[in-house]
Amino acid sequence: MSEFWIFFEKGLRHILDLTAYDHILFLMALTIPYAFKDWKKLLLLITIFTVGHTLALLLSVYGIVIMKVNLVEFLIPITILIIAFFNLFTAGKSSKGESISVIGFVTLFFGIVHGLSFAGYFKTLVSGSSQSKLLPITEFSLGIEASQIVVVFIVLIVSYIVQTVFRFSKRDWTLVMSSFIIGVVLPMIVSTKIWIR
Repeated sequence: MSEFWIFFEKGLRHILDLTAYDHILFLMALTIPYAFKDWKKLLLLITIFTVGHTLALLLSVYGIVIMKVNLVEFLIPITILIIAFFNLFTAGKSSKGESISVIGFVTLFFGIVHGLSFAGYFKTLVSGSSQSKLLPITEFSLGIEASQIVVVFIVLIVSYIVQTVFRFSKRDWTLVMSSFIIGVVLPMIVSTKIWIR
């Protein structure tokens, strides 16, 4: 049981690490157009991310997929940018709530990319036979899922307070936060090593 908590906690810390805030930005961009009543959709989206992240870890740890670090570091902020721009162009539109296919695909893609970026470090944590690696990956993924639920819940609370106490409309809140996220992500894209030849 103690080993379960070791990898579960690593999954929690992986998402809740404020120095590596790219994931928190992604979860913010994902959550801001929604409210508490949309919890099933949000749970589905973060589970899609966890599935993508886990799949990437499995593929990388078992040596099936290996990706250049510079490309992965570039793709992470790009996925955040896509979600934020999607929010800008769909804010206040009634069709927003009907389908999560585009967001679902980007979320899966982000999960895979993020998993690949973490795979190198994760390989140093697990060693041994193929079967002995499977359980730590599962435990780690459960930690990721739990921490994402925490972040989404906090964003939903802040959104509720801003919209009820400060009388922001849902559309305005989505536009302001999406613009803020774009402003934070653009320097991340510019500063990635992919531009260095």
